[in-house]
Amino acid sequence: MHLTIEALDLPLVHTFTISRGSASIARTAIFRLQRAGLDALGETAPSERYAESVESVIAYFAAHPPRGDDPYALEALLDGVPAAARCGLDVALHDLIGKDLDRPLWRLLGLDPSQTPLTSFTIGLDALETMLAKVDEVRDQPVLKVKLGTKNDIELLAAVRARYSGTLRIDANEAWTPEQAVETLRELERHEIEFCEQPIPAGSPERLRWIRERVDIPIVADEDSVDAAGLPALYGCVDGVNVKLVKCGGIRAALAMIHAARALGFKVMLGCMVESAILATAAAHLSPLVDWADLDGPFLTRDDPFAGITYERGKIVLPDGPGLGVRERSPRAA
Repeated sequence: MHLTIEALDLPLVHTFTISRGSASIARTAIFRLQRAGLDALGETAPSERYAESVESVIAYFAAHPPRGDDPYALEALLDGVPAAARCGLDVALHDLIGKDLDRPLWRLLGLDPSQTPLTSFTIGLDALETMLAKVDEVRDQPVLKVKLGTKNDIELLAAVRARYSGTLRIDANEAWTPEQAVETLRELERHEIEFCEQPIPAGSPERLRWIRERVDIPIVADEDSVDAAGLPALYGCVDGVNVKLVKCGGIRAALAMIHAARALGFKVMLGCMVESAILATAAAHLSPLVDWADLDGPFLTRDDPFAGITYERGKIVLPDGPGLGVRERSPRAA
């Protein structure tokens, strides 16, 4: 197998802001894996939140090339690789296996593509009028997720709800204290919020339990739910967990995380970073297994060079090509 990795800059439709910061360009790492005449694609979208970067991923594989030539030897190839780096290789390996067998990934996993959920579309933080203009742009989407974490969260959400009648989810990205979370969520209950993601900084599951016991809006862990091994600590503290391929280390790790979450009685959300259609499509192949999806990365980018996942009024539509079913819109010159 021959592996190459390159950085990809993805300009965004709008500057994307959450409580931790803003970005107008998303950076990911594109994996290209070649073997026996087959070309496979993978991607990872590392986050500084987890002390990873595109540069750290590229540097890792420069020092640690894949250990073997058999794409089916997933355990041997992926063992010990850091999560973000493992994600990119894992996705490329699954694409290669699917292409080798000439079957789409969802079929190899025994899943029903008609059972994909609706995805939410994310509205990043901004000035109120700008956020409302963003809502107007996508008001035909059946589910919106609104980023919070400002001094005006209650007024902001009330204004969004007055403009939008569909399903609303909210995400504070660790911005609140437990006391602020309870006060704010009680005020927001009248707006029929489906759930709130990660209201407080990760690392205090008992404080999430304290919040959950005092509000009616379900609580979903994101930054607190990194991989399968960390889920037992959340038992009884949250209603659901957000599974992201980059956090846990790819498709194989995400499957383990989904099954662990089910065993613990959690609802499951499948999320993404701001990324191209490669990584969003890889996650989408798992979406028939989950309750909620937030796979809107391709919505947020201006000129995605890849095509894969599509949507019908918010419902995820899986490609039926082999592997991930992702294609490059403009093939690179030889």
